[in-house]
Amino acid sequence: MRVATIPFQQTMRSALQKSQQDLVTTQQRLATGKQVNDIAGLGTDAVRTLSTRSLLAAQEAQGDTARQIGTTLALYDASISQVDTAATDLRASLVTAIGTSKSPGLQQVAEAAFAQYRLALNSTSEGKAMFGGAQVDAPPFRLATLADTVGATAATAFANDDVRSVARVGDGIDVTYGLTASDIGSDMLAVFRTLAEAGPIGDTPTAAQLAAMKAAVDQLDVATPQVRAVGSANGARQAQVETLAARADDRKVLLSSIIAKNEGVDYGQLSIDLETQKQLLDVSSSVFVQITRMSLANYLD
Repeated sequence: MRVATIPFQQTMRSALQKSQQDLVTTQQRLATGKQVNDIAGLGTDAVRTLSTRSLLAAQEAQGDTARQIGTTLALYDASISQVDTAATDLRASLVTAIGTSKSPGLQQVAEAAFAQYRLALNSTSEGKAMFGGAQVDAPPFRLATLADTVGATAATAFANDDVRSVARVGDGIDVTYGLTASDIGSDMLAVFRTLAEAGPIGDTPTAAQLAAMKAAVDQLDVATPQVRAVGSANGARQAQVETLAARADDRKVLLSSIIAKNEGVDYGQLSIDLETQKQLLDVSSSVFVQITRMSLANYLD
């Protein structure tokens, strides 16, 4: 009676190789988190996955743009608030001086308010002028001191242009944003010019200086609402951009889940498969070793 072990060995060798390959594939899936190594491996889901990836890339770009614009608008808001604070403090000091006909320190208050106003209008971000429009390489407000406002006009004081930035922050949604120094500070310039042309104000103002101070208060009552209106419009754009950024994030989550469903793996099932395949490999290896050691002598007395 003849015992043929070679075909059996070949069969077991094939089974062992398959167990090894299955184990390697499972380990690769665990390491990469993907069912396949390339799009072609997805079969009929490849086209849908590529389309979803394109949509995801667009949402990521739009979300990043919205967040960048949001940062810029927040910087605008800080500078606008700085001008508003300077105007409010200056008005309070002027009203007090007018009511008492005494003005100790008023000149210093006016100069400090101007310095704060100038600093806000010449704010920079990453070394570029924020309120210059397209003129980002030079300060958009030219005047250096309160005294420089004497005889100044908007044309001589402001160096900005009227160029506004436009960005795509959603599907078919473009946001025009950007503020200029003259948007914020043109009416405030008249206030400082009025005070500067009244001459240095001492502890007791002259009649002409009192009249100039009253005129400056009236001008502030026009300038401050203008500054706040600009701030309000900027705030509305901030809210819009934040909403669009949040919407882009929500869409990113949805699209990522679709891609994960097509490409991703079930880690729980993979863990079960890995353990099963290890056991199968151990059993196959053991059986293969036993088969390879068999000979006719095992069946002879």
